[in-house]
Amino acid sequence: MKDPRDIIIAPHISERSMMDMEEKGWYTFKVALKSNKTEIKSAIEEIFDVAVEKVTTNRMPGKKRRMGHTQGRTPKWKKARVKLAEGDRIEIFEGV
Repeated sequence: MKDPRDIIIAPHISERSMMDMEEKGWYTFKVALKSNKTEIKSAIEEIFDVAVEKVTTNRMPGKKRRMGHTQGRTPKWKKARVKLAEGDRIEIFEGV
């Protein structure tokens, strides 16, 4: 099995993710591209010691970037939204 810290890369902080966290209890993370929902669920439960009810994932495309005449792309990444059981919270998001 993979190390849980290799699956969960970082929390994803945006206006929408913060609203979803406060209003609906969904937490958003950047995760490894090749991870699946069951790996994400077990990694979140192991790292933060919470119960996960549901996991949804999205593959985010890289954006086009340009520096002078040179064109390139930012890398693709994967986003996971995690719904926790009633009463569970993740403290990492509380200070933001």
